[in-house]
Amino acid sequence: MILLFRVRLINPTFERSTVATKRQNPKTTPSFHCKASSFESKTMSHSSAPRMRKCRQTKKEEEEPLGGDMEDLFSEKETENIRLSLLGWYDENQRDLPWRKTRSETEKERRAYEVWVSEIMLQQTRVQTVMEYYKRWMHKWPTIYDLAHASLEEVNEMWAGLGYYRRARFLLEGAKMVVAEKEGFPNKASSLMKVKGIGEYTAGAIASIAFNEVVPVVDGNVIRVLARLKTISANPKDRLTVKNFWKLAAQLVDPSRPGDFNQSLMELGATLCSVSKPSCSSCPISSQCRAYSLFLENGSIPVTEYPTKVVKAKPKLDFCCENNRSGGRFVLVKRPEEGLLAGLWEFPSVILDKEASVAARRKAINLYLKEAFHLEPKETCTVVSRKELGEFVHIFTHIRRKIYVELLVVQLAEGGTIDMFKDEAKDTMTWKCVDSDVLSTMGLTSAVRKCRCIQWLKHTSKIYLSHQIEQPFPGNEESHDLLLTIVYQVESV
Repeated sequence: MILLFRVRLINPTFERSTVATKRQNPKTTPSFHCKASSFESKTMSHSSAPRMRKCRQTKKEEEEPLGGDMEDLFSEKETENIRLSLLGWYDENQRDLPWRKTRSETEKERRAYEVWVSEIMLQQTRVQTVMEYYKRWMHKWPTIYDLAHASLEEVNEMWAGLGYYRRARFLLEGAKMVVAEKEGFPNKASSLMKVKGIGEYTAGAIASIAFNEVVPVVDGNVIRVLARLKTISANPKDRLTVKNFWKLAAQLVDPSRPGDFNQSLMELGATLCSVSKPSCSSCPISSQCRAYSLFLENGSIPVTEYPTKVVKAKPKLDFCCENNRSGGRFVLVKRPEEGLLAGLWEFPSVILDKEASVAARRKAINLYLKEAFHLEPKETCTVVSRKELGEFVHIFTHIRRKIYVELLVVQLAEGGTIDMFKDEAKDTMTWKCVDSDVLSTMGLTSAVRKCRCIQWLKHTSKIYLSHQIEQPFPGNEESHDLLLTIVYQVESV
């Protein structure tokens, strides 16, 4: 549960500090965005592979995979036809995207940086969403050297709304690493994979597109195209299956235009060869597609049968609550620099082992406020009002979080501000106070933004229905409000 906690200060004079806290960090489930390959004779590691590998290998021994043989490579004629057809189609139909600008031979490093940023942004995110973020990013940090001088907070603020914030942190750390080594941008896939946050897929994309290295790329779009070309129904997330997809992709790469070919393969998967509604009649390589040929022969087996659908892991479930208030000042706490949503600002939170009643949640909040901010009702502050505002569900990759929003308004007693700064411990949490209009410019989590929206709707509805606008506390018209979001969280598998 997230509680929006509002504090009225008589003479607010501080902007930022740290306070001692015994609060435990929330249990988090890391998100992985692996895109695998086996060029360079390396085996791809998938986020779910370690747990499933033994089971999958046992299953393979028991039964033969349905569909095409993964060792059945393309013939020389097939390879040549696919290359010519795809490149011709791509030259005529490629989308006009901001990261596809043509660069001269002397600007290869800048091209590599642009490809890197775009590929990282495009992981788990739609092209339409990425385009505006990419333009703003490049306007602020046009080169890797500009990015290397940025702070994590600046990067998170620019990234806010894209999600999967680990990607932004790795981009920054990778840029700093490349610039610090003073050897220029790595121009080989094997060298690129040594940079923080660059895996086999991203390395292949950068090396082929920016430096013309003849290496393949394999992402979800490429897997879909290859699976349909060869009617491969083996589990597309299985380690050995992925390794063989990389073999197929490596065989197809055009040695004279590796970057364009890789982009054409991904472009086909993103446009014509879509997941549920492929446009086979418009596909430039439909004549080489076994899945399409099979469909023409037997209409009961659609092209969309390939690749095999894999059941997603059931997300964990947790509960939390938040608060927001227009016209006031918000207390924000910075998350740890490692783990889920690292370095982002959010409302303070309380962790629960299991779902609890309103009374139990409020008791947990009171204990948290006492330990973290030295706030105790009737002693260091007075509770002015406390009310439930609503709830919503926020979904991460592996977590389903239910968030309850509650507004708590307190007025600090004399000397209360000083109490909030005393007894700083070795383990501290960084926090600060910001005005309401500043929140929209900060690197906040999507959950925090949803909480603000709920409070705004509640506040607007109240004015509309009752025609009443809340006034400042009598005798304290110039005081400022501080809001804390308290998060109650319960996880279940």
